[in-house]
Amino acid sequence: MFDNVHKNFGFGCMRLPMNGEEVDYAEFNKMIDTFIENGFNYFDTAHGYLDGKSEMAIADCLVKRYPRDKYILTDKLTNFCFDKEEDVKPFFEKQLKILGVDYLDFYLMHAQSKENFAKYKRCRAYEQALELKAEGKIKHVGISFHDTADVLEQILTEYPQIEVVQIQLNYVDYDDPAVQSGKCYEVCRKFNKPVIVMEPVKGGNLVNLPEKAKKYFEELGSASPASYAIRFAAGFEGVFMVLSGMSDMAQMNDNISYMKDFKPLNEKEMQAVANVCAVFKGMHLIACTACRYCTAGCPKGISIPDLFACMNTKNIYHDWNANYYYREVHTKFGGKASECIRCGKCEKSCPQHLPIRDLLKDVAKEFEK
Repeated sequence: MFDNVHKNFGFGCMRLPMNGEEVDYAEFNKMIDTFIENGFNYFDTAHGYLDGKSEMAIADCLVKRYPRDKYILTDKLTNFCFDKEEDVKPFFEKQLKILGVDYLDFYLMHAQSKENFAKYKRCRAYEQALELKAEGKIKHVGISFHDTADVLEQILTEYPQIEVVQIQLNYVDYDDPAVQSGKCYEVCRKFNKPVIVMEPVKGGNLVNLPEKAKKYFEELGSASPASYAIRFAAGFEGVFMVLSGMSDMAQMNDNISYMKDFKPLNEKEMQAVANVCAVFKGMHLIACTACRYCTAGCPKGISIPDLFACMNTKNIYHDWNANYYYREVHTKFGGKASECIRCGKCEKSCPQHLPIRDLLKDVAKEFEK
C-alpha cells in the first residue's frame, strides 16, 4: 500500500520504557532491535509525547543506530505547537532537527476535531504540509482524528489530498456513541483512505481485564488479552497499520508472536470479544485511555487519568487498594478531585469526549467521604 512499509504492525512511541522520569534507552534499544529483526519497521511519535522525550529517544536509539531506509517514521503537527501560519514550517524543521532526519515518511495533522480543524485551516497547516511534501520533506500527509464521523467527513471532503487517516479503533469503542470508532472507520472506507489504528488496547484497559471478562479469553487458550484486541483491529479491510504503545520487552515479544504471521480473529474468537464487550458495558467504567492530554492545562494540577484509574479499580475489585493509591499516592500533595474548578479545559482536549468535570465529582464522592 505504501512503499517500504513492512507488515501491518507499528511501534507507538507514546508509552516508552521509563527509568524514573527518563526513557530507559537500554531497554528501548533492545525493543527497537527486536522489532526490526522480526521484520517490522513503522515508528510513530509526536512532539508532545513524554514531554518531548519520545522524539529525542527515537533520534538516539533509532535514527543514530540504523540507516534511514530501515525504518518508516511518522510524526505529527500538534495544535499547541503553533499559534499562527508563520509558526508551522519552522516547527516542522525543528522536529526534523530533533529527530536527526531529512524527511518524514508520514506527517499527520494531530488530534483533528472540529475545533482543532478550524485552527489548522486558519493557519494553512494542511497547505503548508502539502508544500513540504512537494519539497520532498514529507512523503505522505495524513491526519490523526478524535471526533465524530460527520467532522471526519467534512475534513476529507475539504482536503481530498489527505492520504491516510489514524483513528481510535478497538472492540469496546467500535459501537460507542461518543468515540464513534465504527462510524469513523466507515467514513474512511467511503473516501478510500487507508487506516492507521491507535489505541487498539484502549490504553491498556483491554489488557488488564475484569475477572468476568478474562474468563472468555482464557477458555480459548493461553493467548494474551492484548492479542485478541490487536488482531480485532488489524482484521478490518483497509487497515494498513495497527499501533501498539509497548513499554517493555514482554509486551514487545507478546505482540510480535501473533503479528509476525498475522491471522484475523475467527468466529469463536469474535464471539468471545462480544462477550467481553458485554461485561464492560455492564460495569459502567470510565473510558479513559490515560493519554494525559487533559492534564497539561489543568490549573489545579489534578492527575485526572490516575484518579479515574483509581475509580475503575474500585469498581472492578471493590478493595482498599484504590483508596490507598488515591489518598497516599495521587493526591497526597494536592490535586484532589474536589479541587476541580470546572473550567472545562480538560474536556476540550479529551479524545474520548468524557464529561470529566462531572466524573471528578463522582470520584470525590467516592474517595473523599
